[in-house]
Amino acid sequence: MSGAPFLSPAASSAAVNQVDGPQAWFRLAICILLSTLGGAGMWAVVVVLPAVQTEFGVDRGDASLPYTLTMIGFGLGNYLIGRWVDRAGVLLPVIGSALALAAGFSLAAVSSNILLFSLAQGLLVGTGTAATFGPLLADLSHWFQKRRGIAVAAAASGNYLAGILWPTLIKWSLVSTDWRSTYFLIAAIILVTMVPLSLFLRQPPPERTLHTATVMSGASAGPGKPVLSPTVLQWLLFLAGLGCCVAMSMPQVHIVAYCVDLGYGVARGADMLALMVAGGVVSRLLSGVLADAIGGVRTLLLGSLAQCAALFLYLPFDGLASLYLVSLIFGLSQGGIVPSYAIVVREYLPAHEAGQRIGLVIAATILGMALGGWLSGWIDDLTGPYEAAFLDGIAWNLMNISIMVFVLLRGKQRQEALA
Repeated sequence: MSGAPFLSPAASSAAVNQVDGPQAWFRLAICILLSTLGGAGMWAVVVVLPAVQTEFGVDRGDASLPYTLTMIGFGLGNYLIGRWVDRAGVLLPVIGSALALAAGFSLAAVSSNILLFSLAQGLLVGTGTAATFGPLLADLSHWFQKRRGIAVAAAASGNYLAGILWPTLIKWSLVSTDWRSTYFLIAAIILVTMVPLSLFLRQPPPERTLHTATVMSGASAGPGKPVLSPTVLQWLLFLAGLGCCVAMSMPQVHIVAYCVDLGYGVARGADMLALMVAGGVVSRLLSGVLADAIGGVRTLLLGSLAQCAALFLYLPFDGLASLYLVSLIFGLSQGGIVPSYAIVVREYLPAHEAGQRIGLVIAATILGMALGGWLSGWIDDLTGPYEAAFLDGIAWNLMNISIMVFVLLRGKQRQEALA
């Protein structure tokens, strides 16, 4: 290839040894920590919402604006920061994430009204959180080949681990202080932990070196081009991500309200949500192992089928004990779906565009969660019980299943060495 730097056999061998090697696993550990710390932006606003609503004297709709803008910033950030990672590597984006999160939490803590608080959440906290999810998964995927599935899934679990760590810390802090001081505390923790940890990500991915060596050698691209063009496949995955997460949001966003409607109370609903999160962690790890064995598309399809079955179980079973069990089943079914998209992108689409392509699909899943949360509430307002909302979620889930079956039947994996 014209202009490509010469790569010695020794350098190529060193790059091969780094893939799936000890350094790659160490990098995975750093990514899990960064994802857990950066995930504060997804959970903090939920926990402080009642206190913020009371202090600013707004209704629940206005008080929900910060969360909505946080999700929008998170979704857009996954794509935009993913493009940055493709060009400059992951180090600067992650440092920028830490600075944005610290600034966002600090500015939110001194906000005088709900609008300023919402802008700090959306522009800084939401965008800062994004760098520690899709872009981080994209970079990590270059460090693994044989164990890429479990590596990406484990890193993605940091987002769920954040849902265990940060609400616990924030509730503890709110006992002795107010939400503003708690936000300053979060800013300080993020700044003093994430910046030093990000320095361990300085080395560029070894797969880029391997890619250069393969291209220079004139290796064959393998048996033919994929049946689906990269553009068509990208947008199919976008729609699939939207569909699965509209469905996913129904129990995750509304399980507490559903339990209140059934007379079980907020505490029971919160317990069921915690079961979903715990099941999601297990699901992500198991799906990673499965993806390494059967591929990302099949793993994603199995997860989507299991999620659809779990949604059906909510229709006939509304007893307290059965809802606990169904919520656990739902968590165990859906947790591995989102990280599987990153595996599919790496199996089918160009590796040097992994950041922006994974980021775009992750943005679709976030949009699906936001749309589904609102849509389920709107349907419930129109129809009364949540039965119609569950049926709506099942319909979106079936769309996702149809798309992934089509991809499985029509797509051909590209040889990753030339991707």
